[in-house]
Amino acid sequence: MRARRFTRLLRRISSIRPEVSPNRMLKFTILALIFILAFSVRLLPIRWGYYLNEFDPYYQYRQTKYIVEHGFAGWASWHDYLSWYPWGNEIRYRAYPGLPMLAATLYMLINALHIPIVMHPTLDPLQSDPIYVFCVIFPAVMASIACIVMYLLGRDLGGEAVGLLAAFFLALDPSYIGRTCLGFFDDESVGILGILLFLFFFNRATMTGGSAGSDLKDTLLSAGTAWAVAAGLTLGYLCATWGASKYIVTMAALFALVLLLIRRYSLRLLVSYAVTLFITISIASCVPRLGSRFPLDYLGTRFNFEYQMLLVYTVFFLMLLAELYRRADTRAKKIAYSSIVLALLTVSIVFLWWTGKIAPLGTKFLSVINPSIRFQHPLLESVAEHRPSAWSTFYYNFGVNLFFFIVGLYFAVMMGTNLSILAIIYGLSSIYSASSMIRLNILMSCPVSLFSALAIARLLRPFILSLREPRIAYKRRLRRLFSKEISMAIIVMVFTLLLLTYVTGTDFAASPVRRRGPRTFSQAYSPVTISCASISAKPSGIVRDWLNALTWIRLNTPPSPSRPGESGTVVASWWDYGYWITTIANRSSLADNGTWNSTQIKQIGLMFMSNEDEAIKILKRYNVTYVVVFTTFDTQGRIAMAGGDEGKWQWMALIPGLDDKEFGNYTLGWDWMDRNRNGRIDSGEIVPNERGQNTTLYKLMNYGKEMVLYGYSTIKLKYFEEAYFSQEKRSPHPAPGTNLIPLVCVYKVNYPSGQNLNVSASKG
Repeated sequence: MRARRFTRLLRRISSIRPEVSPNRMLKFTILALIFILAFSVRLLPIRWGYYLNEFDPYYQYRQTKYIVEHGFAGWASWHDYLSWYPWGNEIRYRAYPGLPMLAATLYMLINALHIPIVMHPTLDPLQSDPIYVFCVIFPAVMASIACIVMYLLGRDLGGEAVGLLAAFFLALDPSYIGRTCLGFFDDESVGILGILLFLFFFNRATMTGGSAGSDLKDTLLSAGTAWAVAAGLTLGYLCATWGASKYIVTMAALFALVLLLIRRYSLRLLVSYAVTLFITISIASCVPRLGSRFPLDYLGTRFNFEYQMLLVYTVFFLMLLAELYRRADTRAKKIAYSSIVLALLTVSIVFLWWTGKIAPLGTKFLSVINPSIRFQHPLLESVAEHRPSAWSTFYYNFGVNLFFFIVGLYFAVMMGTNLSILAIIYGLSSIYSASSMIRLNILMSCPVSLFSALAIARLLRPFILSLREPRIAYKRRLRRLFSKEISMAIIVMVFTLLLLTYVTGTDFAASPVRRRGPRTFSQAYSPVTISCASISAKPSGIVRDWLNALTWIRLNTPPSPSRPGESGTVVASWWDYGYWITTIANRSSLADNGTWNSTQIKQIGLMFMSNEDEAIKILKRYNVTYVVVFTTFDTQGRIAMAGGDEGKWQWMALIPGLDDKEFGNYTLGWDWMDRNRNGRIDSGEIVPNERGQNTTLYKLMNYGKEMVLYGYSTIKLKYFEEAYFSQEKRSPHPAPGTNLIPLVCVYKVNYPSGQNLNVSASKG
């Protein structure tokens, strides 16, 4: 009897199994494959080791670890003395909490479920840390999820085909891969996902619930309000995570303004806009990085009164005026409502301006709008990713999709839906942003993927329908414009163009020597910065110079002071390496990649460009015990200009206000005298520059190079002695697959005894 009951139970369970149609199963399979493809491509840098990439991710990892160990309240009160010594860094005012807070929450959830993260024991202090391992894999997972959200957005715009193609294009987009690959644990890893989620939610909010004649109560209680809440939470989280959120907030306001101008205003739009932006501003008013001093600091938060927010408030007042116009039944009421709203708007702006509440945008954001501003700020201009994009960069990144993007814009204009208008605003503004700053190419990845998918789906639809048409129907149609053969040829041609981008590469016409192949995979195969020793070439294996140098500092130097005035290790280097020194070496640095204290960076640049007697005075102000320099050269001893300080010395001179030409017009320590004025470098025209060769940077770099190449040096150091060189003397090892020798030099500072040095320091 029990056996029969059990059999009946199994039959009942099997009878209620969900039925999945073949089309839905096919769609889910394609989405799963796209997710796997996006994830797998971003794992390719693992050949250079399981490390965080670039510099900023180490800062984000350090915050994540601190939140896991001390809680979010501990993070909010963290004054970090390992960075920007001796002043330290109040983290809550200098960092966005969104990414480390989300990562820490997810890590603690996984840890609570007892899911193992570190699979094998290792002696590496970082790779044995499960939080570090989690942070390395985090961006690849978030980017793969973003591809699924892109499918949802594309489906709302143009149907299933557009959604699937858009997800596929985003999965293989080189610009997006470059900043979401294995180890790139930075704001963009969740930033793009947040943008796509916001667009999806906000579009649903403006289109769902509330008819033309609905009252306020019905509109508020409709499903659109729930979508607006989701959009507000998403945009609020984006504001707490990424500075580019200002761009998205402005885009939302422009979208509402356009709908208002083309007479598509509705109460649903007003409610969705108000709910979304109120939640966004509320979250922003709790973020110290945005100027908040306590939770829900509406009037004191700088973000709430920046220029872009004035547009947000103005659009709200205009929509409020439109609603009052709609409800007014007489001309006199319309005039009265208009006067009241416009007067209220004017008084508010004048009051904010008079009280000094209105805050300008930061220099970095203004430089996107007006790139010429960068020439006034050498520190901003010195960052490679802040430079404008060449137009060839767009083709190199996006390939044939760049042309489909233009066609997709045309189709979006012809569609004229709310979502297509929102996508057009995003697409056109992203072109300007990406051309203004090369880092922002990632903002263009989403609209290029979306509009390319729309263009291909719309272009191929008639040809695909032609192939599906029965032969009898074909014979009956007298005005047929193309045959099945032509339809197949056009479809094949379109996919051949895509193959040139994703299989052959956009540089297929270049010579075999210069050809780099598909941008998607060349970007994915880019080595992790620290495991290729930060050189600008692609080695064939791991280059451990920086890893070994930082490990040596961690194991062989005294701990850093926990407070100013205490004794301990303080390391001076150019700001590029600050995050590595604090996170990997666990020692205090004078500056890092946050670059917020420009005065201290100027002092470091001045120290490196001064002679030893002046440099030692600057170092004494900060009680520096070790100095780190990084240089690259080839096996013949020639300067390589492959990522070392030999290519950064000009900024070390320009940022403190010095004339870099006085230190060498050819390179540091060397002048080119074009005696015969033929525009070419001939024998005997490269002559020494005495001031350049007397700088501390020149001496430290060339002393290390000569010691490694020859075992001795002609340079005599007065206040510095070798502590550690990453290369063996007389037997240097070039990076695998190259002739480049990366050299990290760690020098101990020996202060003169019995001499009066100026030890005052100034805070920027």
